[in-house]
Amino acid sequence: MHPTPALPLTRDIVLIGGGHAHALVLRMWGMAPLPGVRLTVINPLPTAAYSGMLPGHIAGHYPRAALQLDLVKLTRHAGARLILDRACSIDRAAGRVLLENRAPVGYDIASIDTGITAEMPQIPGFAEHVTPAKPLDAFADAWERFAAQARPGAPIAVVGGGVAGVELALAFAHRLPDARVTVYEAGPVALSALGRGARARMAAHCARLGVQIETGARMVAARAGAVVLQGGREDPADFILGTGATKPAPWLADTGLALHEGFVTVSPSLQSSDPAIFAAGDIAHLGFAPRPKAGVYAVREAPVLFDNLRAAASGGAMRAYRPQRDYLKLISTGDKHAVADKWGLPLDGAWLWRWKNRIDLRFMEKVHDLPAMPSPALPRVHAQGMAEALGPKPLCGGCGAKLGAGALRSVLGTLPPPARADVRAGAGDDAAVLDHPAGAQVFTTDHVRAFTEDPWLFARITAVHALGDIWAMGAQPQAALAQVTLPRISDELAARTLAEVLAAAGGVIRAAGADLVGGHTSIGAELSLGFAITGLAGAPIGQGGAQPGDALILTKPIGSGVILAAEMQKAAPGDAVAGALSSMARPLAADSAILAPVAHAMTDVTGFGLAGHLLGICAASGVGATLQLADLPLLPGAEDLAAAGHGSSLLPANIAACAGRITAPPGPRTELLYDPQTAGGLLAAVPEGQADAVLSALRAAGAPAARIGTLVAGAPMLRVSG
Repeated sequence: MHPTPALPLTRDIVLIGGGHAHALVLRMWGMAPLPGVRLTVINPLPTAAYSGMLPGHIAGHYPRAALQLDLVKLTRHAGARLILDRACSIDRAAGRVLLENRAPVGYDIASIDTGITAEMPQIPGFAEHVTPAKPLDAFADAWERFAAQARPGAPIAVVGGGVAGVELALAFAHRLPDARVTVYEAGPVALSALGRGARARMAAHCARLGVQIETGARMVAARAGAVVLQGGREDPADFILGTGATKPAPWLADTGLALHEGFVTVSPSLQSSDPAIFAAGDIAHLGFAPRPKAGVYAVREAPVLFDNLRAAASGGAMRAYRPQRDYLKLISTGDKHAVADKWGLPLDGAWLWRWKNRIDLRFMEKVHDLPAMPSPALPRVHAQGMAEALGPKPLCGGCGAKLGAGALRSVLGTLPPPARADVRAGAGDDAAVLDHPAGAQVFTTDHVRAFTEDPWLFARITAVHALGDIWAMGAQPQAALAQVTLPRISDELAARTLAEVLAAAGGVIRAAGADLVGGHTSIGAELSLGFAITGLAGAPIGQGGAQPGDALILTKPIGSGVILAAEMQKAAPGDAVAGALSSMARPLAADSAILAPVAHAMTDVTGFGLAGHLLGICAASGVGATLQLADLPLLPGAEDLAAAGHGSSLLPANIAACAGRITAPPGPRTELLYDPQTAGGLLAAVPEGQADAVLSALRAAGAPAARIGTLVAGAPMLRVSG
């Protein structure tokens, strides 16, 4: 039986923002994807806070992790790509979303769920001294920093006496019982959205916790440590929260979409004035049935948005969204009590908080309860050895997809030495070395399977990875050829993808001082990318030449392999994945420029892991090494994931390749010594007397460099201590 060919992709759907509606769409998409669609999510952060649980977190009832929607896991579940950037415009004529920090992203269909901010930009000092309640993540971070160091009796000001302002004021008062919390409402009545009975109960809770509410108190300015009210009165405030006004993203005004007070006006199908662009959540104005901004509408819009996005891509019929006239408001009161309000019928009690808690936890379970990735199934009758070759885990991308060190050494050992006089060195070092009038030309190649659904980020990291061999030899990059394999996609999507790949890779290569001079494209089963790169050096630095007593310096933390492997299983926290990708995308030009003049030997840490590459230096130089586990720089989350049993598919081969040449205590930190890296750091042997100065220079240049060990006289062994 021949393998079933992959279905081609023909349409791009781009979700702008990681709001509640989009999070639920991602979950539903993973359960019922539409064949032929490439789904993309654009959001500045890898996680988004769930608004329903925010007051409970502020009050101290929930840890931060409990209210985070993990967009990395959701996009993996949906088979989508996540772009960690902020949209700044939409070019509707060209069908492109413009981003702040990278190339535009093409779309056929787009949806906007960016949420809103609580801002009063016309008030002097607001931007400098007031924390808006939205975006939620920034507010939660600012509050945690303040609460950790608040002085006794600290004055706290909440600007805006709506439901959100008073609910958060009660959370402040519960978390910091000796704080002096005051709510400033510009109008004559606070909590005007509530019925009279619920308003009275909320006022009673404010009195119980000592929260003062001042009406007719309009803030006209803010300064360090004070709010300035109309009439000139100044009240002290160590922390000022702004909740009184909402503001959509200003770039929407330039899109040409029909707007209402800056919000995107949508029809019952949730389509804007441009049928190719949808909107949901707080950013949408329901022109056919205006409603207040509330998370309940975003949640209930999600199924309609999901169906209509599919319909827009497939030519099906649209559904209409019919918002309810009123909704149950469950408002927490600082402690584990809540007030309910609907149709003017108020209720109050601990049982309401338990009810609200169940609703919130059920929502979070919905977006966190994602089916596990099934292992590839073998046919009932199959050739011997297939199960062993397949392995217990999916094939990782990045360096996890390369041949193991043992098998590679056995093959390379059969290659004859170079026959040409102008080839100084062939296989065995980071790059081949050729004679050149400038001294030497180094020549390398690398090829990587896609480890992320984002072609732009993948291309950037792969370019950094391929250039690592040039930088490791202290050379200046000269020219690069690209080999791009695209999956089966329509010509339009292929052009978009190739444009992103070349823009990202070309930017890295040009910044390194080299030119991307051409290459080759082909169509295959999956996206992969390779480069052949040359560089120039007066005297290339090899892996030989290290001396006993040299200090070992590493310029990037390790752990990308285990994080990427866990991400494939939807087990890696979004923040850990974002941190790993950011580290991998950092070029090594500055690191190389600092290390090359002093290093006795140098290499880049990639697929064979830190231990494998360090033993390569030891073998080439005829020395041993000692290393302290405590000194290893690790990517956040890597050690916890290793302890939980996650690891790259290349990990067993890396461990086997080092067998008999390393002694180390057992544990997850030791396991990370073998973790295959993609676009890892430089590992250099530098004279002991220059190590401190080199470390200082590297850190000043932005490299999180660390001294991890020392080279010693003796056999090429690695001895690791805790």
